[in-house]
Amino acid sequence: MRIAMIGSGYVGLVSGACLADFGHEVVCIDKDPAKIAALEEGRMPIYEPGLDALVAENVRQGRLTFSTDLRPAVARAQAVFIAVGTPSRRGDGFADLSYVYAAAREIAEALTGPTVVVTKSTVPVGTGDEVERILREARPDLEVGVASNPEFLREGAAIGDFKRPDRIVIGAEDARTAAVMQDVYRPLYLNQAPILLTGRRTAELTKYAANAFLATKITFINEIADLCEQVGANVQEVARGIGLDNRIGGKFLHAGPGYGGSCFPKDTLALVRTAQEHGTPVRIVETVVAVNDQRKRAMARKVITACGGSVRGKRVALLGLTFKPNTDDMRDAPSLSIIAGLQDAGAEIVAYDPEGMEQARPLLDGVAYAEDAYACAEGADALVIVTEWNAFRALDLARLKGLMRAPVLVDLRNVYASGEAERHGFAYSGVGVA
Repeated sequence: MRIAMIGSGYVGLVSGACLADFGHEVVCIDKDPAKIAALEEGRMPIYEPGLDALVAENVRQGRLTFSTDLRPAVARAQAVFIAVGTPSRRGDGFADLSYVYAAAREIAEALTGPTVVVTKSTVPVGTGDEVERILREARPDLEVGVASNPEFLREGAAIGDFKRPDRIVIGAEDARTAAVMQDVYRPLYLNQAPILLTGRRTAELTKYAANAFLATKITFINEIADLCEQVGANVQEVARGIGLDNRIGGKFLHAGPGYGGSCFPKDTLALVRTAQEHGTPVRIVETVVAVNDQRKRAMARKVITACGGSVRGKRVALLGLTFKPNTDDMRDAPSLSIIAGLQDAGAEIVAYDPEGMEQARPLLDGVAYAEDAYACAEGADALVIVTEWNAFRALDLARLKGLMRAPVLVDLRNVYASGEAERHGFAYSGVGVA
């Protein structure tokens, strides 16, 4: 099948490369000439494990190409995916759909025959209806179907998620559109990946509901962690105790500094705004948004407390800047709020992240960057683990202590057991541990 992917960012590039790996002929399109030139040279605009090799192989096989010119790709395509950004709109928190609608108008001008246009971007309920209106108004002469096919990709594990999905959600309003979408994912039938066929609006809402529920689990266990610290309990054992209940499950029950990234913050906020607009407020999700924002700021206070109540004039070393490991994504990362709070309190900040430092530099002022974890710790009055990169899981604690000015370890991801850190002479502070 011939496929055009409009947008070569995280979702578009991963989806396009995986679809090409299934045997489809895919053109990834982007308005940024520099990005397209880099992709043609084999340089990835994002860090995602295995993506460079996947792209290179499918380019070599002639199944994956890149272009800034939408028209020829759309004219030949049987399916056109819209995978452009939908960031939170400044001021009101609604999803900014201007890129989606602009793409729909450009697609309409380029269509030459029967085509299915697919919204892969995360969009509020009813967006597909407006895309369909734009297309039909511009091209009443053509048979054009509109589908919703939300992505459920975890950054750092996106290729595996695409090729071995928990489910594939397809929202379509007619049999022909549904059939084309099933042909797109036919290669996954051997894996018995469940395909859920729904109405378009149901598919759109499913994406938001899934992210809101996962964000709620994270926020719930973070609040339980605070309670554990006060009553002398251990949140990791509590999480295991409740996670063994099959009705709850153990995933997303890891206490930490709050969620960030490209999806949960903007999608929970967009769901809140959509619900308010329709007169059915989602109070639980509203609380999740508020509590998560407060938590990220509270982590700076946790570090200050571990340093004896003041960090003025002290050197605080941060290990990890990205919102999670195996990505270079800094969007809404907890580190941004933590660093701001510590700098406001007078701390000097030095940081190290295996992949995120280039992305972090434009976002952070007055931060020094180290070449590795040990250089980061040198002369520090406190070491803070913010992101649980594998490279931080087996550090030489004795060596770290010898490098630091004061042996204070604030472990916001509970990477180390308190007893282990204390045996090496650290004053240890974890999350959800008394």
